[in-house]
Amino acid sequence: MVKHDPTWHHRRSIRLPAYDYTQPGAYFVTICSQNRECLFGDVINGEMILNQRGEMVERTWRELAECYPGVEVDAFVVMPNHVHGIIVLVEANPLGVGPVGAGPRACPGRPQGVAPTMSLPDVVHRFKSLTTARYRTGVLQDGWQPFPGRLWQRNYYEHVIRDEEELNRIQQYIIDNPGRWEDDVENPDIRSNAHWARSRTATGIV
Repeated sequence: MVKHDPTWHHRRSIRLPAYDYTQPGAYFVTICSQNRECLFGDVINGEMILNQRGEMVERTWRELAECYPGVEVDAFVVMPNHVHGIIVLVEANPLGVGPVGAGPRACPGRPQGVAPTMSLPDVVHRFKSLTTARYRTGVLQDGWQPFPGRLWQRNYYEHVIRDEEELNRIQQYIIDNPGRWEDDVENPDIRSNAHWARSRTATGIV
C-alpha cells in the first residue's frame, strides 16, 4: 500500500479563496472515508456492490434534497472508501418545506421554521453527520464493522461546475467510476501522487 503523503492531502482540501459557497450552482464533491478504509462494499467485475453500510450512505445522500430546502442532488456513486456526487444549490423555498405540495418532513438535524441559506460546507457537514450517526447505530445494533475514530476524513475535494459541458463530463465520470476502480486514485492499493496528477489531467477535472 502506498504511504500517505500529507502534502497531497493538503492540496486536495483547499477551498477557492473568497468564493461564496452559498451562491446557487452545481458542485462536484468527493468525500473519503477516514484512512481510506474500504467500508461500503466491493467492486466486482466493474460494478459496485454495496453492503448495508454503503446502502445507508446512498440513502442518506438521496434524502438531502428531501430534508433541506435549497438543496438538490444529481449524479452520485458510493465506492468502497469514498463517494462522488454533484450537489446543486438553488434558492430555498421560504416556507422551508421542500418541493411544492410536499409538506414539511421531519429530518434529523434540519433547522425548523424559515429555511436558512445552505452553503456547500453546510450540506457536506450534514451528510457526514447523518451518515456517521446512522453508522454508529449500525455498529451497535447490527454488528457493522467499526470505523477508525471518525467515519469521514475532515476535509473533502470540491470543484465548481461552470457550464453544461463540464456538468455532462462529470456526470459521466461519476457513472463510470466503478469500472475504473483498478486504476482509481482512491484505491489504497495503487494510489500515489503521480497517479493522482495523471488521472485529474486525463479527466479534465482540475
